[in-house]
Amino acid sequence: MTSYQGMKTLRQLGLAALLTSLAASAGAQAVQEVEPVAEPPVAKGWKVETVVDNLPQPWGMTWLADGRMLVTGKKGTLHLVDGKRVQNIPVDGLPALFTEGQGGLLDIAIHPDDKGPNPRVYMTMASGTEDANSVALVQGVFDGKRVHGIKKIFSAAPLKSGGQHFGSRIVFMKDGTILMSIGDGGNPPARVGNMLARDQAQNVGSHNGSILRLTAEGKAAPGNPLAAQKGALPELWSIGHRNIQGMTVDPNGRVWASEHGPRGGDEINVIEGGKNYGWPLQSYGLDYKTREPIGKRVVAGMVNPLVVWSPSTGASGLTWYTGQAFPAWRNSLFSGGLATQDIRRVAFDAQGKVAKQERLEIGKRVRDVRQGPDGHLYAITDEAKGSLLRIVPQ
Repeated sequence: MTSYQGMKTLRQLGLAALLTSLAASAGAQAVQEVEPVAEPPVAKGWKVETVVDNLPQPWGMTWLADGRMLVTGKKGTLHLVDGKRVQNIPVDGLPALFTEGQGGLLDIAIHPDDKGPNPRVYMTMASGTEDANSVALVQGVFDGKRVHGIKKIFSAAPLKSGGQHFGSRIVFMKDGTILMSIGDGGNPPARVGNMLARDQAQNVGSHNGSILRLTAEGKAAPGNPLAAQKGALPELWSIGHRNIQGMTVDPNGRVWASEHGPRGGDEINVIEGGKNYGWPLQSYGLDYKTREPIGKRVVAGMVNPLVVWSPSTGASGLTWYTGQAFPAWRNSLFSGGLATQDIRRVAFDAQGKVAKQERLEIGKRVRDVRQGPDGHLYAITDEAKGSLLRIVPQ
């Protein structure tokens, strides 16, 4: 199927369809555009502590029930952080990685029901070759010394080429299902089949450019709202995404995602099942080569973002803060910035509207940001020898 459904010539449209199209366009104009934010003011009252250094190209982090942390390394390594001590953890049976460009061993999560020894570990990874690769989800067991019994439980389709846009954040929902973000596959001229890779985000016959909802075994979760559409893949939860590299679930069960736009146009969205988030028909960004707008800022039937950042922050890592260390920051989102080398705080009012933004200047590319079990914010930096940082009151 083509990605630009409904974008036909007037000759192809009947009168009724034309009137419907005009009405939809009028409805779109009624939706207010989001005003992009360039650089919020600096947040005060905090400082950075370095927990550990020399983590090899860290990408994702998660906590075990005992408070220790597991950190993935993009080249296929796994590390256990216990206080100031770092231990390299063997990963037995990891499938062959594709590590070119943005590919590699990426996000990590522990099954929330596994509070005792031998928890199930879930990791996302790029798998395949330069000409044919995709994102996979693998599952293993951590016995305290190594992760073993690894099996690939899901692979995205169709295959794409190149090393761009894997997405690859995973979170568990309250019902025990997994949400997994899949990037669109890359910027033009990258193609998948007979279309530009980015157009896959509007193709319900593709996993690319979407969020998937899976069972703990990697199967399509029952009740996925897009599955009833003709030709739709059963794993789809939402579509119209470019490259989500931050995702979190708040205490009320709402799902939030931060998404890389093209030149300008990074977004934060509330993710709801069955919704279309617009890419590439709806966007606040510009084409890298032509500098022309990609799509329109508002398109009828598609979800408008809550926050837009231009210039792009390179949004990566996202957490909803509930800790006691910073009472004034509670119930705020924190989004890491690769390009801006900061962490953005987004606060909301009682109606759920954005009330305030500010930034924590880190001075290094922030790959992930999470709330730890101690109520502090933690960040990992995107470097060949990256750091694990803790944000504490000044």
